[in-house]
Amino acid sequence: MAPSLLLGLRRTLRCFAGISFACLLLALFNYPWSLTNLAKFLTLSQPPERADLVLVLGGDFWGPRVLLGADLGVHGYAPKVLISGPPYVAEPESELAIRFLVEKGYPKDIFISFPNTSTNTIEEALAVCPELSRLGARKVLLVTTAYHSRRANIVYRLFCPNISFRSVSAPDVHFAVENWWKTERFRQIFLSEWEKIAGTIFWKYPEHKFKDLWPTTVRKSARTQETRPGNSQSIVINWSSLITPYSRQ
Repeated sequence: MAPSLLLGLRRTLRCFAGISFACLLLALFNYPWSLTNLAKFLTLSQPPERADLVLVLGGDFWGPRVLLGADLGVHGYAPKVLISGPPYVAEPESELAIRFLVEKGYPKDIFISFPNTSTNTIEEALAVCPELSRLGARKVLLVTTAYHSRRANIVYRLFCPNISFRSVSAPDVHFAVENWWKTERFRQIFLSEWEKIAGTIFWKYPEHKFKDLWPTTVRKSARTQETRPGNSQSIVINWSSLITPYSRQ
């Protein structure tokens, strides 16, 4: 591991440990206030600004998420609304969402369907980001459910570093920041989101970067000449190609 990368990781871990300890102290002295603010942190809703594209994440093809994305499009915040479409039964969610929105009176020509096979937010980001680049989007309004908005923003900023994202969260009745610890479903959502945020920052993203730095396959430029009986040629391996970092295309 590169010394600078190791140093940065250590600093991040110390910072995270310090924040965790501070949160623990706050919880001991005033746990309702602490727990409420930890839940509020999960929501990142920024005022919408003019952008190149509105991106609606998969997971809600007939509710507040797609309706908010459509509203942003018709009010001129971006010329197009791209709807991510993970699979749902036999059809992509994006196709179902567009059909639903057209039935609600929204113009069909502002929507772009992007079917994909992702099963989580990171997979979705890795699938969607090349499409955003292909469309020339540099500023994107990121639309998702409120409690998912912070994690989604972290994921897209980490895995799509060349694009600027602004989160606009949609309301959701499935989670409430006030007294969330009193409801089983709310507790599950809270713990799941925090677990996934930590997993993204300290596991999935470093793993993704390490794969870029240390490829598991040899570049095509690394050539090996085999020695055969009667052949005086020796084995020649381009060792430098095995250790030279490369960037995923």
